[in-house]
Amino acid sequence: MKVLFQYLIINYLKTIFKVILIAYSLGIILNLFEEIEFFKNLNVSLATPVMLTALYIPSMIIKLLPFIIFVSSMWFLLNLRNSKDLLTLKVFGYSNFKIFFILACSSFIFGWFVLFAVNPVSSSMVKYYEQKKSEHSRDIDHLISINKNGLWIKENLSTGFRIISADETRSRVISNVQIFNLDKNYKLIEKIYAQSADISQKKWVLKNVNVNNFEKKIQEGVFFETYSITSQYDYKKIMNLFSNLDTMSFIDLVLNYKNLQNKGYNKNYLDQNLNALLSLPFFLFIMTALASILTMNTLKKSNNFKFIVTGLIACVLIFYFKDLSFALGQTDRISLSLASWVPVIVTGLFSAIGILQINEK
Repeated sequence: MKVLFQYLIINYLKTIFKVILIAYSLGIILNLFEEIEFFKNLNVSLATPVMLTALYIPSMIIKLLPFIIFVSSMWFLLNLRNSKDLLTLKVFGYSNFKIFFILACSSFIFGWFVLFAVNPVSSSMVKYYEQKKSEHSRDIDHLISINKNGLWIKENLSTGFRIISADETRSRVISNVQIFNLDKNYKLIEKIYAQSADISQKKWVLKNVNVNNFEKKIQEGVFFETYSITSQYDYKKIMNLFSNLDTMSFIDLVLNYKNLQNKGYNKNYLDQNLNALLSLPFFLFIMTALASILTMNTLKKSNNFKFIVTGLIACVLIFYFKDLSFALGQTDRISLSLASWVPVIVTGLFSAIGILQINEK
């Protein structure tokens, strides 16, 4: 019994690493073209995009891990069934449920290993990747910062520069907005103060505005109920700059949650990423269950093609359902924390029924 148990665990983990290696190789090939496109007009060697691609892919692999585990489980169980090893295991007292449970628990433990051992390394790699790309970014003169003093933006304009300050960005409407327009010699030409501004689009709509134009020597200011400016940033773009939480590991999120909030990271996005990572081991467990339902319903040797097609359809459906769940969270239909768990809960309920059925067989 011990030999059979070791056989299941070792061969299952080997299959997982084979699929991860295949996914990593495909990721290198696909992402390399994007990196080469980014660096094509810059004086860098081919080694730079290759290195950056190699650093970025591990983070992408972690995001795709539920689907990698699903494919690995199907691959392993199909080989087990078609080689008659599944029948041998049943002769020695291994039921469908016991085989599933051993593999699913292996996936669950593997998920925690990834969170505590792999994720900190991949986060550091993504951080280095972001730093290296920012050094070559053409938009480096456009600066944005969110800290305890609020929102700060520096923009390049055709006529000079613009500096914007406001209270910390917590929603699409910011308050106490101050805008300083400077010429190319950094001479102040206009100051705008607004009580609030709607930044949901790149055309900002300011309310209760006072405008001082120093070129026209209007020192007292002119009041406007509404006033609009065009910026290169909107709320979504600002949040995207501060929602690349791939640079923070699961351990960072748990231990430094309050500090990250003080640095300006949006609480909702922190909760979303923390819950998404926390749900990963459970998602791996359930994806193993789903693969078991599709492959262990019979002992007959069969063509793998239909299982491949079924598996791809299942992956696509789960992927879009997960995407829909996050979309509902981002549009405030449900909380972002709950959005991370909805795909796990729904897929888990479906899998629980299927596991009971294959156990009866």
